[in-house]
Amino acid sequence: MDLIIRQARLKDGEDLKDIAVQAGKIVEIADSIAGDAEREIQAEGRVLIPGLIESHIHLDKALIASRKPNKSGTLQEAIKVTAELKPTFTKDDVYSRAKQALEMIIKSGVTTIRTHSEFDPAQGFTGFETILQLKEEYKELVDIQVVAFPQEGIFKAPGTEEMMYQAMDMGADVVGGIPYNDAPANEHIDLIFDIAKEYGKDVDLHQDFADEADDISIEYLCKKTIAEGYQGRVSVGHLTALHALPEEKLRPIIELMAEADISVMALPATDLHLGARSDEYNVRRAVTPIRKLRDGGVNMCIATNNIRNAFTPYGTGDIMQTAMLAIPVAHLGGADDLPTVLPMITTNPARAIGLKNYGIEVGNQADMVLLDTKVVNDAIIDLPTRLFVIKNGRVTIETTKTVTVHH
Repeated sequence: MDLIIRQARLKDGEDLKDIAVQAGKIVEIADSIAGDAEREIQAEGRVLIPGLIESHIHLDKALIASRKPNKSGTLQEAIKVTAELKPTFTKDDVYSRAKQALEMIIKSGVTTIRTHSEFDPAQGFTGFETILQLKEEYKELVDIQVVAFPQEGIFKAPGTEEMMYQAMDMGADVVGGIPYNDAPANEHIDLIFDIAKEYGKDVDLHQDFADEADDISIEYLCKKTIAEGYQGRVSVGHLTALHALPEEKLRPIIELMAEADISVMALPATDLHLGARSDEYNVRRAVTPIRKLRDGGVNMCIATNNIRNAFTPYGTGDIMQTAMLAIPVAHLGGADDLPTVLPMITTNPARAIGLKNYGIEVGNQADMVLLDTKVVNDAIIDLPTRLFVIKNGRVTIETTKTVTVHH
C-alpha cells in the first residue's frame, strides 16, 4: 500500500478503523489491516473526515481590504469600492493575492474549492485568466472549480454577455450570475440557463442578497430550474432576503426549492458583516434561514465567500471557523443540530458541486483530513488542528503541534 492510517475514528460509537490507500484511492477499510505501507500514520483514535470543501469563495479579490476600505460596511459600498479597485488589478497582483489565499485555505484541510472569478469590460479577463492558471498550478494540492461570474451584471454592463461566452470557451467550469445586481432579474436568469445548456455546465448564482424580501427572484429560479430539467445542478449563495419572510410566505418557497433540488451556500461571515446596517435597534442577523431550509429538505452548505476585502474585512481561510460562526448564528448548537454542521462543509457541498467518488469509502478518491480530536461530534466546536491533509492519497499538509503546560 502507499498509505495506511491506523486506528482512526470515522464515526462516534463505532470501532476504530484502519484505512488503506493505493494509487490515490481508498482500497480497504477494516478494524485491522495486515501488512505495511510506504507510509503509516498512527491516528490513535483521532477523527478522520473527508477533505473539507470550500464551495463559495472569491480568490481574485482576496486580501485587498487595506487598499480601499468599506467604511459604511454596506453591500452597496462594498460593490462600489471593489468596482473602483478592479481596473487597477494586474495579473501579478491577482496571482500573488490569490496564491496567498489558496495556501491559507489548503492548510485548513480544504481539498476542493469552487471559486467565483469575475470579469467585465473595465478590467477584462485579468483576474479570470490568473485563476485558471492557479487551478492548473495547484492541481496536486486542491481541485478547483472556476465559476464565470459577472459581478457588475450583464445587461447593465454592455459587453459582458459576450465575455460570458468567452469565459466558458476559456475553460470555466460553472456558469455564474447575479440576478439582484442586474435588470431585469428574470431575463438575467434566462440568459444564464441559455449559456449553461449550450456548454452543458451547472449554474451557481449570487441570489437575493438583501435585507428585505421585496424584490426576490428565487421562485422564478426554482421554476426555471424545474422547467429546464436542471434539478440538482443549481446552487445559490447568500439568499439572505429569505430571512425577512414570515413563515407562511417562506414555507412554499422552501418547498419549491426542495423540489428544484437547489443547493444553498450560506455565507455567515460576509452576511453578518454587511447585513441589517440600517437597523437602528433589534438588529437582524441577516443570514439565510439555515435551519428552516435544512429542515425543509434543502441541501445546505456553509462557505467563506471572501477573505479580507470590502465584503468581508477579516478571515483566515479556515472553513471550520466559518462553520463555527454559523453554529450560534443559526442556532445549530443543540444536540440534534450539531451533527448536521460538519456535513455542511463536507458531504453537502460535495453533492452541491457535483463531486463523484467523495467520502471515506472503499473505491473513493483518498481526500481526507486527520483532526486533533477524538469525537466526531466535536469536530467543529473543538476547532481542532488539521494534523494531516491527504489529497489523492498523498500527504500534502502535515502540522506538528506542541503545547506545554507549566505548573
